[in-house]
Amino acid sequence: MNFLHIQCSRYARLRCAFVLILLLITGCVSPAPADMGRDPEAADMTDDHAEEDPAHADRLSELAALNLAAGELLQVVASTNIIADVVAQVGGERIDLFTLIPVGADPHSFEPAPRDLLALNEAHAIFINGLGLEEQIESIIDSLEGAGVVVSVNTGVETTEFDGAQSYDEEEEHQEGIHDEDAHDAGDDKHSHGGADPHTWFSIHAVEQWVDQIEHILSALDPANADIYATNAAAYLVELEALAEELEAIVAELPAEKRKLVTDHDSFGYFAAVYGFEVVGAVVPSVSTLASPSAGELARLQDQIEEEGVAAIFVGTTVTPDIVQQLATDAGVRVVILFTGSLSAEHGPAASYVDFMRYNMTAIVNALKE
Repeated sequence: MNFLHIQCSRYARLRCAFVLILLLITGCVSPAPADMGRDPEAADMTDDHAEEDPAHADRLSELAALNLAAGELLQVVASTNIIADVVAQVGGERIDLFTLIPVGADPHSFEPAPRDLLALNEAHAIFINGLGLEEQIESIIDSLEGAGVVVSVNTGVETTEFDGAQSYDEEEEHQEGIHDEDAHDAGDDKHSHGGADPHTWFSIHAVEQWVDQIEHILSALDPANADIYATNAAAYLVELEALAEELEAIVAELPAEKRKLVTDHDSFGYFAAVYGFEVVGAVVPSVSTLASPSAGELARLQDQIEEEGVAAIFVGTTVTPDIVQQLATDAGVRVVILFTGSLSAEHGPAASYVDFMRYNMTAIVNALKE
């Protein structure tokens, strides 16, 4: 079976090594071929780039059609529920879709259960975000010999680099008496998430590229239903274009001078670029939620919030907001909950990607225009 794995993370492999050894011993996972990914832990950069894989087009063109029985559905796994929603729009009733990371879970810290490993091993196609987002599971996915094609939906998407503007302040940690070996290691870890910003779903244009790629993969594996996938994809692209226009109309209500964001971690770079916001700062100056801020960083951010006149701090549902709430209290601003790394439950306000974007934009504009 074809295997294409984009953006495997060295950091994730190290963290999951012990888990993999246990899985190999018990026979749940078979050894995989040599690493085919790229280490996302890059130095600070600011130039835009597309995810690198020169052979991607060739390997996709070589995907062999599956020998599906009459009425048999494609077995598809999506890592996040945001990706799953987009895949579902394209695959429709012709796929059996399994979502790996449940509603409300943090993609950065999620660890798969045995049933997740079973779904991965039986999948014809596995769609991941890549770019280091699925830190805890990328190496496990990479080690699934029996799994189908594994594709990062962000392959070919133009990404931006996390600039790491707020640096770890070792001197302040030393002055506070906690600059020991463990504290230094924690600081290195929390700022080791450089490289491409993985939160591309905050750009509708990026998600439109996801749609094209998902359609291509499903059609290559199941050419008998290629027309259905193409029709579904085209209809969804129309819906996304309408969403883009709607969001532009909502954000137009907010004066440019009020478009300032402070978030729990650095996840709104694409959103800010598209809609003219300035990201004043993040409580955790990292693209990962697994990091923790230093006392010095929190103090500097509080000063910046007060200087900039920021009205609210925005925190995602997948992050515990204790530190954020304390900072907001100290700075005298509101905490506004957004959906960032996960959709809402089925009957919630952000149960689909379209609702997710609409809800977040409305909540941001309403909080900042007051």
